[in-house]
Order: sequence, then structure tokens, then C-alpha cells
Amino acid sequence: MKTISQKSPISYGKQTLDHSDIQSVLDVLSSDWLTQGPAVRGFEDALCRRFESEYATAVSSGTAGLHLLGLALGWKSGDIVLTSPMTFLASANCILYAGARPDFVDIDPYTYTIDVEKLEAKLKEYGAAGSRVKAVIAVDYAGHPCHWQQLRALADKYGFQLIDDGCHALGAVYQKMPIGSSGYADATVFSFHPVKHITTGEGGAVLTDDSQLDEKIKMLRSHGVTKDESLLERNDGPWYYEMHELGFNYRITDIQCGLGLSQLNKLDKFIERRRQIAAYYDNIFGDDERFIVPQTIPEADHAYHLYPLQIKFDELSIGKDDFFQQLRERNIFCQVHYIPVHLQPYYRRNFGFARGDFPVSERFYEQEVSIPMYPALNDDEVDFVIQTILEVLEGTKCLSVR
Repeated sequence: MKTISQKSPISYGKQTLDHSDIQSVLDVLSSDWLTQGPAVRGFEDALCRRFESEYATAVSSGTAGLHLLGLALGWKSGDIVLTSPMTFLASANCILYAGARPDFVDIDPYTYTIDVEKLEAKLKEYGAAGSRVKAVIAVDYAGHPCHWQQLRALADKYGFQLIDDGCHALGAVYQKMPIGSSGYADATVFSFHPVKHITTGEGGAVLTDDSQLDEKIKMLRSHGVTKDESLLERNDGPWYYEMHELGFNYRITDIQCGLGLSQLNKLDKFIERRRQIAAYYDNIFGDDERFIVPQTIPEADHAYHLYPLQIKFDELSIGKDDFFQQLRERNIFCQVHYIPVHLQPYYRRNFGFARGDFPVSERFYEQEVSIPMYPALNDDEVDFVIQTILEVLEGTKCLSVR
């Protein structure tokens, strides 16, 4: 690799926009509708076509989608809902928003998604104690699909609702089906934050094949209000509406959906570039014993929202904090995904979780660094990231191989 310098900051992720995206937003701004208009429905229809789902509800964020899904599925006080500790807070917080009780299942060290064997062990543990798990939120971490076939089999066996937190996984494929198709999960939630595969600024969506679930989510998205004549208890005229549920204002705007429609047309190109960058990283870091690169199971196609590089800091003469600082001095801004949710003070105080409860996730957190991964990264910038990481770690060697 040639020696290069970098003046502009390189972050771990960022949006990729062009003139067509700007024009799509301008077209909406020039229309009669800025919110609750045709662009929202158009975006929802496009999501259904792209991800082979019967229904889609666009909402203000992925977090809002998770919240509404829990409410629509009837989670309540006393219900137990399981998820992964290696995820963003929203995957667990949505359980609390609905009034249910969260618990966690450690991750598979190969895929970084929920460990199916440990999940079944926990289901049996709850069953032996006379409790039943209401739902499982499985997270397609970094864009790698969960073991969905096995998860579906467990859901059928133990009778729990199965939710796909696919906020990392737009464009990922499992068993030749796109994540979002509801082929295995009861519903999938996407996020369109700027660091994700496509963006609406902020935004999200819930995809499902269940018409009743979709109707409930759409009602809850907008204050629990309906104008559907088949649902009204009375009808005073064309202005009339009724509030049937305690809902929220989780609507998304036509402006955002105009951007989303334009971005969705580029998803395949974005995914292809992410996979090219991942292959380049794999080639350089994969044979170096100081690193653990992400793997992909044969039945899945990774979407690489993140490139979670593990570095064996405890076996090297540099700590994680020093490593981050040295990269920042060279204008590379990595991130860590994530601090395990069970270690957050709120979850420790209120639910008694402690360090050591989920050791695979904790070990992964100690070693994980999300290095730059987004389609606008050019080859020179990728070279610079690799070269800088190797320079910062120059002279460090593993003391042992785990």
C-alpha cells in the first residue's frame, strides 16, 4: 500500500447522498403534501416490493417502530421479552416502554447474533420456574442475519412472538430471502438513520405479513385515531374520527419519504460497495493473529452496516483508549458497538444484572472496534484506514493465540 495522508475526517459511518436525492426532496417540497401524503404511502409500497413483505408502516425512527410493535403485540406488565445484550439500547428499552420485563441471551461468538442454544436453555429455565417468555427480539447485528430457521423452530415449539430487529440489515439475505420478508419473523423493524444503508434523515419502518398487526401499528402511529368507517362506533360525517387506542405521534413526513424513495433505488449499489470494502478489510486483517474479522454463515449474505473488527488488546502493548486516541489524531473516528445493555446503570439498578452475566458479549465489547464502513469511502481512504491501524499497532504482537 502506498503512503498517503488524510486531511478530511473519516467517521465509522455516514450518509451517501447525490443530486437525485436532493431533487426528490425538492419535488416533495414543491408539492401539496409535506406530511401524511402520497410520498409516505409510496415509500411504504416500495419497501413492500423490495423486501417481499405484505405490509409496511413507515414511522419516525426504528425505536418508534419497536415501541409500536410491542404495543401492537400486546406486551404488558408481567410479560417476559428476551433480546441480545449486544445491541443498541432501543432493542431493550422498547420492552420497558410496553411495560414488560426485559432479559437477555448471550451472543454466538461466530455471528455476534443471539445464541440459539443459550436461548433454548433460558426458555427451559423460565418454563421450569412456571413462567413463559412472551417474545424474543433477535438482532441482525452489524448486518449479519440471525439463525432465523432455528429461531422460528423455537418460536413454534415454545409459543413466543418472534421479532426481527433488522435495523442493521437492510439488504441482507437469509436462505435466499431478503431480511424484512417476514419469512421467519412475525415482523421486522428497520431504521433509516444517516449511518444506515439508506436514510430518511431519521425514520424507520415495521414490515409484516399480518394485516391486523399492520392496522394496529398504523393506528398507534397517529394518536390511536382512525377514520376507517368499518371501525367507527358512529359516524357524524366526513370530518369524523375516533380515538380507539392510546397512540403516539410517530408519523414520518413526506419530505423524509421522498428522500427514502430515492435512496431505496440505490440500495443494491450501496450494499455492493460495502461488501467490497469488507472484502478488502478481510484480506488485510484476516491472517493477522492480532485481529478477529467478522464471519458469515453459508446461508446468509451480510449487509455490513458495520465492520466490527476485534483487536486483542489484552494481548498487546496498547490499550483500546490509546488506540482510539491515536486514530483520532490521524482523523479517523471509529466507534464501539456496543456497550452491553445489561451493564448500563439503569439495567443494573432496576433488574440486578451484573458484569459476568453474559461473558461472550462482554468479551466482544472489550475487543470490538467499528472501523469506517460506508459506500462513499474511496479506495485511498480505505487504504489509509488500514495503513493507519497497522502503523498504530506496529511492533505489537500477540502473547498467545486464544
